[in-house]
Amino acid sequence: MVSTLDDTKRQAIGTKLADIKLLQELVIQIEQQLLRESNDSEISDRLRKFLDDDKKNLGIIETVIVQYGNPAEPKQTVKEEADKIRQLMQGSELSFFEKVSKHELLKHQQVMSGLLVHKAAQKVGADVLAAIGPINTVNFENRAHQEQLKGILEILGVRELTGQEADQGIWGRVQDAIAAFSGVVGSAVTQGTDKQDANIQDIIRLDHQKVNVLFTEIAASNDPQKLQEYFGQLYKDLTAHAEAEEEVVYPRARAFYGQEDTQELFDEQAQMKQLLAEIKRIDPSTSTSQFKDRVKNLADIVMDHVRQEESTLFAAIRNNLSSDQSEQWATEFKAAKAKIQQRLAKESQGAAR
Repeated sequence: MVSTLDDTKRQAIGTKLADIKLLQELVIQIEQQLLRESNDSEISDRLRKFLDDDKKNLGIIETVIVQYGNPAEPKQTVKEEADKIRQLMQGSELSFFEKVSKHELLKHQQVMSGLLVHKAAQKVGADVLAAIGPINTVNFENRAHQEQLKGILEILGVRELTGQEADQGIWGRVQDAIAAFSGVVGSAVTQGTDKQDANIQDIIRLDHQKVNVLFTEIAASNDPQKLQEYFGQLYKDLTAHAEAEEEVVYPRARAFYGQEDTQELFDEQAQMKQLLAEIKRIDPSTSTSQFKDRVKNLADIVMDHVRQEESTLFAAIRNNLSSDQSEQWATEFKAAKAKIQQRLAKESQGAAR
């Protein structure tokens, strides 16, 4: 069977995530530009906080894209829009107030894009929701930034029109509202979600959780098209995860995890890859029971492998790596996975031609 369907829903979400990443990079550039132009210490302080949040959120978005496992390019229209906004912000045609106003609109666009991805994921599959879950953190913080930018616009707008200071009661009301919003809703969502400095255990565990969801979806479905779709995603996720571990994690862990235990992890993944290749050749529309039986066999192997990693391997990593080292492994693991996913996507496109 073909390992992936030409699933327009999943590809559309992948494209939207690429759009969000591109615009997040633009948000950071604009905030750096606004900081250079600001002559108000309080506004500058708030912009610095936005910038810190947005750099962290770019890391979250990058993690979500790798977790999602369906790499895509931003839409051409979004690239063109970003170029136009960048040029406008760097020029002298707009006042500082007008630039902040444009930035608030860009934040609104990011909020809506993030919410649309979340809502679309609810329709496509539980595995998609598991992969994109951390983007809710970005959504709430962007919404908080948007409200604070409205307060900044009140101040700047009154200054520009009258040369006087705005009623600070307006600013206070905006801040009270956003404090309640982020405290009641945002903190509940951000607890336990991804962060820019996630360690290697965090990142591997996210992969394990998503794969477990895919196994559950396959077990619960008898629709051949959905089975093929879910297995297509499972095939890509397990392949990218295994190859990235074999490139970044296992060779380094061998020194403190032990030759025998590390080789066992390599051997289990070799068995997993062989079974993936066998299942890939089964058509679920003609052999549904055989297909699901083989996937269940695969699930047993994978989940046993997961238990070993999350107990003994993770303990060895905690005992032998510093926080900085573990975070560096996570960064390199995500980069390796992203390259593997790009390769798999090209191979899939070539096979479809």
